[in-house]
Amino acid sequence: MSKREEIFRILPERLKSVIGKRNLDFDQVTEICIRVGRPVCVYVGGREVRLDYFPGKEELKEIVNFMSRYSPYAFEEEMRKGFLTIEGGHRVGMAGKAITERDRVKNLRYVSSVHIRAAHEVKGCADRVFPYITNQKELYHTMIISPPGCGKTTLLRDIIRQVSDGNTYVKGCTVGIVDERSEIAGCYLGAAQNDIGLRSDVLDACPKAEGMLMLIRSMTPKVVAADEIGTKEDVEAIEYAMHCGCRILVTAHGNSVQELRKKPVLGRMIQEERFERYIVLKQGDRPGMIEGIYDRRGQPCC
Repeated sequence: MSKREEIFRILPERLKSVIGKRNLDFDQVTEICIRVGRPVCVYVGGREVRLDYFPGKEELKEIVNFMSRYSPYAFEEEMRKGFLTIEGGHRVGMAGKAITERDRVKNLRYVSSVHIRAAHEVKGCADRVFPYITNQKELYHTMIISPPGCGKTTLLRDIIRQVSDGNTYVKGCTVGIVDERSEIAGCYLGAAQNDIGLRSDVLDACPKAEGMLMLIRSMTPKVVAADEIGTKEDVEAIEYAMHCGCRILVTAHGNSVQELRKKPVLGRMIQEERFERYIVLKQGDRPGMIEGIYDRRGQPCC
Protein backbone atom coordinates (compact mmCIF):
# COMPACT_ATOMS: atom_id res chain seq x y z
CA MET A 1 0.00 0.00 0.00
CA SER A 2 1.04 3.59 -0.51
CA LYS A 3 1.55 5.94 2.45
CA ARG A 4 -1.73 7.64 1.54
CA GLU A 5 -3.65 4.35 1.58
CA GLU A 6 -2.10 3.28 4.91
CA ILE A 7 -3.14 6.51 6.64
CA PHE A 8 -6.57 6.69 4.97
CA ARG A 9 -7.41 3.25 6.40
CA ILE A 10 -7.92 4.77 9.86
CA LEU A 11 -9.79 7.92 8.79
CA PRO A 12 -13.58 8.42 8.64
CA GLU A 13 -15.05 8.71 5.14
CA ARG A 14 -15.86 12.43 5.34
CA LEU A 15 -12.37 13.33 6.47
CA LYS A 16 -10.81 11.16 3.75
CA SER A 17 -12.92 13.01 1.21
CA VAL A 18 -11.87 16.45 2.50
CA ILE A 19 -8.16 15.58 2.55
CA GLY A 20 -8.37 13.78 -0.79
CA LYS A 21 -9.74 16.86 -2.55
CA ARG A 22 -6.58 18.83 -1.67
CA ASN A 23 -4.39 16.53 -3.80
CA LEU A 24 -1.59 16.61 -1.23
CA ASP A 25 1.76 14.96 -1.93
CA PHE A 26 1.81 12.28 0.76
CA ASP A 27 5.52 11.72 0.25
CA GLN A 28 5.89 15.20 1.76
CA VAL A 29 3.20 14.90 4.47
CA THR A 30 4.82 14.73 7.91
CA GLU A 31 1.86 15.06 10.28
CA ILE A 32 -1.94 15.27 10.35
CA CYS A 33 -3.43 16.89 13.47
CA ILE A 34 -7.08 16.14 14.18
CA ARG A 35 -8.75 17.86 17.16
CA VAL A 36 -12.38 17.86 18.24
CA GLY A 37 -14.14 21.04 17.11
CA ARG A 38 -11.04 22.59 15.54
CA PRO A 39 -9.80 22.69 11.95
CA VAL A 40 -7.71 19.75 10.76
CA CYS A 41 -4.09 20.74 10.11
CA VAL A 42 -1.87 18.87 7.67
CA TYR A 43 1.87 19.57 7.59
CA VAL A 44 3.39 19.16 4.13
CA GLY A 45 7.06 19.81 3.48
CA GLY A 46 7.36 22.22 6.41
CA ARG A 47 4.18 24.23 5.67
CA GLU A 48 0.81 24.03 7.40
CA VAL A 49 -2.31 23.30 5.34
CA ARG A 50 -5.42 24.16 7.37
CA LEU A 51 -8.58 22.38 6.24
CA ASP A 52 -12.04 23.89 6.56
CA TYR A 53 -13.25 20.83 8.43
CA PHE A 54 -14.11 20.54 12.14
CA PRO A 55 -14.32 16.90 13.32
CA GLY A 56 -16.65 15.85 16.14
CA LYS A 57 -16.20 13.47 19.05
CA GLU A 58 -17.67 10.54 17.14
CA GLU A 59 -15.13 10.89 14.36
CA LEU A 60 -12.24 10.80 16.84
CA LYS A 61 -13.82 7.72 18.42
CA GLU A 62 -14.09 6.16 14.97
CA ILE A 63 -10.38 6.74 14.32
CA VAL A 64 -9.47 5.02 17.62
CA ASN A 65 -11.74 2.08 16.71
CA PHE A 66 -10.13 1.76 13.29
CA MET A 67 -6.63 1.84 14.82
CA SER A 68 -7.44 -0.75 17.48
CA ARG A 69 -9.59 -2.89 15.21
CA TYR A 70 -12.55 -2.18 17.49
CA SER A 71 -10.69 -3.78 20.43
CA PRO A 72 -9.16 -0.83 22.32
CA TYR A 73 -8.62 -2.96 25.42
CA ALA A 74 -6.36 -5.28 23.41
CA PHE A 75 -4.12 -2.25 22.82
CA GLU A 76 -4.41 -0.92 26.36
CA GLU A 77 -0.64 -0.95 27.01
CA GLU A 78 0.10 1.09 23.88
CA MET A 79 -2.77 3.50 24.54
CA ARG A 80 -1.54 3.95 28.11
CA LYS A 81 1.62 5.46 26.61
CA GLY A 82 -0.47 7.79 24.46
CA PHE A 83 0.16 6.36 21.01
CA LEU A 84 -0.40 3.46 18.64
CA THR A 85 1.63 2.41 15.62
CA ILE A 86 -0.38 1.49 12.55
CA GLU A 87 0.50 -0.52 9.46
CA GLY A 88 3.27 1.23 7.56
CA GLY A 89 5.00 2.33 10.75
CA HIS A 90 3.00 5.54 11.13
CA ARG A 91 2.80 6.69 14.76
CA VAL A 92 -0.54 7.99 16.02
CA GLY A 93 -0.41 10.05 19.22
CA MET A 94 -3.52 10.66 21.29
CA ALA A 95 -4.70 13.02 24.02
CA GLY A 96 -7.86 12.96 26.10
CA LYS A 97 -9.04 11.93 29.56
CA ALA A 98 -6.49 9.77 31.33
CA ILE A 99 -7.81 6.81 33.34
CA THR A 100 -5.50 6.21 36.29
CA GLU A 101 -4.97 3.33 38.69
CA ARG A 102 -2.59 3.57 41.65
CA ASP A 103 -1.22 6.86 40.35
CA ARG A 104 -0.37 5.38 36.95
CA VAL A 105 -2.10 6.00 33.64
CA LYS A 106 -4.04 2.86 32.75
CA ASN A 107 -5.75 4.00 29.56
CA LEU A 108 -7.13 6.96 27.64
CA ARG A 109 -10.84 7.69 27.27
CA TYR A 110 -12.73 10.41 25.43
CA VAL A 111 -9.90 10.97 22.98
CA SER A 112 -10.02 14.61 21.88
CA SER A 113 -6.86 14.91 19.77
CA VAL A 114 -5.15 12.58 17.32
CA HIS A 115 -1.80 13.38 15.70
CA ILE A 116 -0.74 11.10 12.86
CA ARG A 117 3.02 11.26 12.31
CA ALA A 118 3.80 9.81 8.89
CA ALA A 119 6.75 7.43 8.80
CA HIS A 120 9.58 8.65 6.59
CA GLU A 121 12.53 6.58 5.50
CA VAL A 122 15.31 8.47 3.79
CA LYS A 123 17.64 5.75 2.63
CA GLY A 124 21.14 7.01 2.05
CA CYS A 125 20.83 10.06 4.30
CA ALA A 126 23.63 8.62 6.48
CA ASP A 127 26.06 8.09 3.59
CA ARG A 128 28.13 11.20 4.29
CA VAL A 129 28.70 10.43 8.00
CA PHE A 130 30.18 6.94 7.64
CA PRO A 131 33.76 8.06 6.86
CA TYR A 132 33.78 9.86 10.24
CA ILE A 133 31.99 7.35 12.51
CA THR A 134 33.88 4.20 11.52
CA ASN A 135 37.45 2.94 11.79
CA GLN A 136 38.87 -0.28 10.37
CA LYS A 137 35.37 -1.58 9.54
CA GLU A 138 34.15 -0.92 13.11
CA LEU A 139 31.58 1.63 14.30
CA TYR A 140 32.71 4.24 16.82
CA HIS A 141 30.57 4.78 19.94
CA THR A 142 28.35 7.46 18.40
CA MET A 143 25.77 9.93 19.71
CA ILE A 144 23.48 11.99 17.47
CA ILE A 145 22.58 15.33 19.09
CA SER A 146 19.62 17.27 17.76
CA PRO A 147 16.83 19.69 18.69
CA PRO A 148 13.32 18.22 18.22
CA GLY A 149 12.18 17.82 14.64
CA CYS A 150 15.59 17.90 12.94
CA GLY A 151 15.61 14.29 11.76
CA LYS A 152 17.74 12.52 14.35
CA THR A 153 15.58 9.36 14.29
CA THR A 154 15.63 9.31 10.48
CA LEU A 155 19.43 9.52 10.49
CA LEU A 156 19.69 6.93 13.28
CA ARG A 157 17.50 4.52 11.31
CA ASP A 158 19.63 4.78 8.18
CA ILE A 159 22.87 4.28 10.14
CA ILE A 160 21.33 1.17 11.73
CA ARG A 161 20.26 -0.17 8.32
CA GLN A 162 23.69 0.28 6.80
CA VAL A 163 25.56 -1.11 9.82
CA SER A 164 23.25 -4.12 9.84
CA ASP A 165 23.59 -4.79 6.11
CA GLY A 166 27.23 -3.69 5.85
CA ASN A 167 28.74 -1.18 3.45
CA THR A 168 32.14 0.10 2.27
CA TYR A 169 33.00 1.44 5.73
CA VAL A 170 31.63 -1.18 8.12
CA LYS A 171 31.24 -4.94 8.12
CA GLY A 172 27.60 -6.00 8.51
CA CYS A 173 26.84 -7.10 12.05
CA THR A 174 24.02 -7.77 14.51
CA VAL A 175 22.29 -4.63 15.77
CA GLY A 176 20.06 -4.74 18.85
CA ILE A 177 17.46 -1.95 18.78
CA VAL A 178 15.50 -0.79 21.81
CA ASP A 179 12.57 1.03 20.22
CA GLU A 180 10.77 2.43 23.26
CA ARG A 181 8.51 4.76 21.27
CA SER A 182 8.14 2.54 18.18
CA GLU A 183 9.71 5.21 15.97
CA ILE A 184 12.89 3.54 14.73
CA ALA A 185 11.54 0.28 13.33
CA GLY A 186 7.88 1.36 13.34
CA CYS A 187 6.69 -2.08 14.41
CA TYR A 188 3.09 -3.04 13.69
CA LEU A 189 1.90 -6.19 15.50
CA GLY A 190 5.54 -6.99 16.25
CA ALA A 191 6.85 -6.69 12.68
CA ALA A 192 9.15 -3.84 11.63
CA GLN A 193 7.57 -1.64 8.97
CA ASN A 194 10.78 0.27 8.28
CA ASP A 195 13.93 -1.17 6.71
CA ILE A 196 16.34 -1.66 9.59
CA GLY A 197 18.67 -4.12 7.89
CA LEU A 198 18.93 -7.89 7.69
CA ARG A 199 20.87 -8.40 10.96
CA SER A 200 18.77 -6.24 13.29
CA ASP A 201 16.67 -7.39 16.26
CA VAL A 202 14.05 -5.09 17.81
CA LEU A 203 12.57 -4.82 21.28
CA ASP A 204 9.49 -2.74 20.55
CA ALA A 205 7.77 -0.49 23.12
CA CYS A 206 10.32 -1.53 25.74
CA PRO A 207 11.96 0.85 28.26
CA LYS A 208 15.44 1.67 26.99
CA ALA A 209 17.53 0.72 30.01
CA GLU A 210 15.77 -2.59 30.60
CA GLY A 211 15.76 -3.36 26.88
CA MET A 212 19.49 -2.84 26.46
CA LEU A 213 20.21 -5.33 29.22
CA MET A 214 17.73 -7.84 27.78
CA LEU A 215 19.32 -7.66 24.33
CA ILE A 216 22.86 -8.05 25.66
CA ARG A 217 21.89 -11.08 27.72
CA SER A 218 19.83 -12.85 25.06
CA MET A 219 20.71 -11.66 21.54
CA THR A 220 24.49 -10.98 21.62
CA PRO A 221 24.39 -7.76 19.59
CA LYS A 222 27.59 -6.20 18.25
CA VAL A 223 25.89 -2.79 18.22
CA VAL A 224 23.19 -1.53 20.61
CA ALA A 225 21.00 1.32 19.37
CA ALA A 226 18.40 3.48 21.13
CA ASP A 227 16.63 6.80 20.59
CA GLU A 228 16.48 9.77 22.96
CA ILE A 229 18.52 8.69 25.96
CA GLY A 230 18.58 10.88 29.04
CA THR A 231 17.93 9.09 32.33
CA LYS A 232 20.36 7.77 34.93
CA GLU A 233 19.17 4.24 34.12
CA ASP A 234 19.90 4.77 30.42
CA VAL A 235 23.46 5.85 31.21
CA GLU A 236 24.05 2.87 33.49
CA ALA A 237 22.78 0.47 30.81
CA ILE A 238 25.01 2.10 28.16
CA GLU A 239 28.06 1.80 30.40
CA TYR A 240 27.25 -1.87 31.00
CA ALA A 241 26.91 -2.45 27.25
CA MET A 242 30.26 -0.78 26.61
CA HIS A 243 31.93 -2.98 29.24
CA CYS A 244 30.42 -6.00 27.44
CA GLY A 245 32.13 -4.99 24.21
CA CYS A 246 29.09 -3.61 22.38
CA ARG A 247 29.34 -0.55 20.19
CA ILE A 248 26.77 2.13 21.10
CA LEU A 249 24.62 4.19 18.74
CA VAL A 250 22.15 6.59 20.38
CA THR A 251 20.46 9.97 20.06
CA ALA A 252 19.86 12.74 22.59
CA HIS A 253 18.01 16.05 22.63
CA GLY A 254 20.29 19.09 22.54
CA ASN A 255 21.87 21.81 20.44
CA SER A 256 25.56 21.05 20.95
CA VAL A 257 28.13 18.84 22.66
CA GLN A 258 28.88 21.74 25.02
CA GLU A 259 25.24 21.97 26.07
CA LEU A 260 25.03 18.27 26.91
CA ARG A 261 28.33 18.44 28.77
CA LYS A 262 26.60 20.67 31.33
CA LYS A 263 23.68 18.32 31.93
CA PRO A 264 23.84 16.36 35.18
CA VAL A 265 23.12 12.90 33.73
CA LEU A 266 24.63 12.82 30.24
CA GLY A 267 27.37 15.29 31.12
CA ARG A 268 29.46 12.76 33.03
CA MET A 269 29.68 10.40 30.04
CA ILE A 270 30.76 13.26 27.80
CA GLN A 271 33.33 14.52 30.30
CA GLU A 272 34.70 10.98 30.62
CA GLU A 273 34.92 10.81 26.80
CA ARG A 274 32.90 7.59 26.60
CA PHE A 275 31.56 8.48 23.16
CA GLU A 276 34.05 8.70 20.30
CA ARG A 277 31.90 10.62 17.82
CA TYR A 278 29.11 13.19 18.06
CA ILE A 279 26.91 14.10 15.10
CA VAL A 280 25.14 17.43 15.70
CA LEU A 281 22.09 18.29 13.57
CA LYS A 282 20.60 21.71 12.98
CA GLN A 283 17.32 23.27 11.91
CA GLY A 284 16.99 23.56 8.16
CA ASP A 285 14.71 23.19 5.17
CA ARG A 286 14.98 19.41 5.34
CA PRO A 287 15.52 16.83 8.10
CA GLY A 288 19.00 15.51 8.87
CA MET A 289 21.02 18.64 8.12
CA ILE A 290 24.42 18.27 9.80
CA GLU A 291 25.91 21.15 11.77
CA GLY A 292 29.09 19.23 12.51
CA ILE A 293 30.75 15.93 13.46
CA TYR A 294 33.01 15.97 16.53
CA ASP A 295 35.47 13.63 18.23
CA ARG A 296 35.45 12.47 21.86
CA ARG A 297 36.89 15.81 23.02
CA GLY A 298 34.33 17.84 21.10
CA GLN A 299 36.80 18.86 18.40
CA PRO A 300 35.54 19.05 14.78
CA CYS A 301 36.23 16.03 12.56
CA CYS A 302 35.06 17.73 9.38
